[in-house]
Amino acid sequence: MTSTPRQPSQLDPAIAARLKRDADGLVPAIAQQYDTGEVLMLGWMDDEALHRTLTTGRCTYWSRSRREYWVKGDTSGHAQYVKSVALDCDADTLLVRVDQVGAACHTGAHTCFDADVLALPQPGGDTAARRAGHGAGEHQ
Repeated sequence: MTSTPRQPSQLDPAIAARLKRDADGLVPAIAQQYDTGEVLMLGWMDDEALHRTLTTGRCTYWSRSRREYWVKGDTSGHAQYVKSVALDCDADTLLVRVDQVGAACHTGAHTCFDADVLALPQPGGDTAARRAGHGAGEHQ
């Protein structure tokens, strides 16, 4: 069962023909603050959500859990005003440059990507694996 409606869209056929969608007809859409470059969130768009985003100037996404369209900010007041939309080189991801008003994350955080930063080992640094004797090339 797919999570997105299979309805005709008014999306420009030339754009629609280029999109590479997942099995549910969706394309990931990365929202980025237009003036700082900060990555704010990732949402999902089908052809109709993209059409609405391009024609209204407000980000419209497809909610996979609620199975409905939602315009960012309609209930929270934390709107995304579209500055540009670009398709990546593989035509399977959208980059939506926006002017974010308020928090982008549903948790109330400014961005969805600032609360859980994963640490990487520093070059030549001390990592837990090295301290435990499990460095590169060492086998038990």
